[in-house]
Amino acid sequence: MAKLLSIRDLKIDIPKEARILADKMLKDLESSKRPVLEAVKTSLDNSLYNAKVGYLTPGDKVVRTELNVSSVQKLARVVFLLEMLLRNLETGTVNTKRELYYMCKGEIKGNPRLKPLDFDDQPESDAIIDFIGDMLEVYREELNVFANDRGGQTYSQQLVVTETLTDGDKAVIDLSTLGTSPFQPKNKPQALKLKAKKKIDFCLIVESEGTANTLVTMGFTKRNNCIVMGAQGVPSNGVRGWAKLIQEELDVPMYFFGDLDAYTMQNIFRTLKAGSAASLIRNADFSAPNVKFLGVLPEDVKKYDLPHYKVKESDPAEARALKKAKDALENDPFFLDKKNKNLADILRWLIKEKIRCEQQSFFSVDPKDPIKTEKLILEKIKRGSYV
Repeated sequence: MAKLLSIRDLKIDIPKEARILADKMLKDLESSKRPVLEAVKTSLDNSLYNAKVGYLTPGDKVVRTELNVSSVQKLARVVFLLEMLLRNLETGTVNTKRELYYMCKGEIKGNPRLKPLDFDDQPESDAIIDFIGDMLEVYREELNVFANDRGGQTYSQQLVVTETLTDGDKAVIDLSTLGTSPFQPKNKPQALKLKAKKKIDFCLIVESEGTANTLVTMGFTKRNNCIVMGAQGVPSNGVRGWAKLIQEELDVPMYFFGDLDAYTMQNIFRTLKAGSAASLIRNADFSAPNVKFLGVLPEDVKKYDLPHYKVKESDPAEARALKKAKDALENDPFFLDKKNKNLADILRWLIKEKIRCEQQSFFSVDPKDPIKTEKLILEKIKRGSYV
């Protein structure tokens, strides 16, 4: 199995590893051998799931690129972009993928000899950056490449966050002093330490930022010693990393409150809980294995008489979600593991019943009670109505 890295536990000497790689390529060329680059294969067919770990990890499959007529441009682009990334590391410069795309354009425009390396559009340069990360087995952030990934909008009356800044200064943020504004940490890696002023009973991760904001505005965090986070749909690396940090540093029960549909189960909840196949080398720090699916659960639909909708297989997006659900039950190691049988059963139920029930449907239970949804969430937590 490929080695698993943690940005907090293990640091790779990237310039040293890059030099070793470049030297080997040069020696191969001088010896009339074809240089070969290998990277971890980040796909579902190379994903393993170990319930003791709780997230998807890479198997031993690799993507192998050997120098030939069809691959010469890719290998040259790897060297070209790697040099640019190493320069950023040396100077402490950070960039987004979009900025790096235009920096490549600028370098190529200034040197006609580099014209064969030009990128037609950003996905081409993005793919090379991802390949370099998978090849060196380092996170994109360790290459000083940052996306606009923000941690989920977070509210709490009990949580205090201390951040060590790059110049060594410390910033202390008491979330109870932010008024109606949420705390939203930037993407990892970063030096954050968490402290609870009082015992925090649970963390509620809400799929919809709007619904999270409604709960907080109506006093959820004032009446309960808790953390509420809006996950903004499919969780970004920032959301996943922030959830993992809360899990590790505070060791509080964590619950996910979201829609009951195939897309939410596979693309949102599974990614939050166990990571994704596309980020196999990152899942150690970008997943929260302890999070439980609080709802909407299949039994909630009947128990609370929740409004729901029939999934129309004539709709391409819904048909695609159902097909992916069937594929997941057959091929996804997360849903195949017996520890996650109950989650797999929900997928089977969704495939059979072909319905969709949104988290906001809880507001239909008693429209005259403005905090009825809060009461139902607390009731479900107390009763153990989660998976």
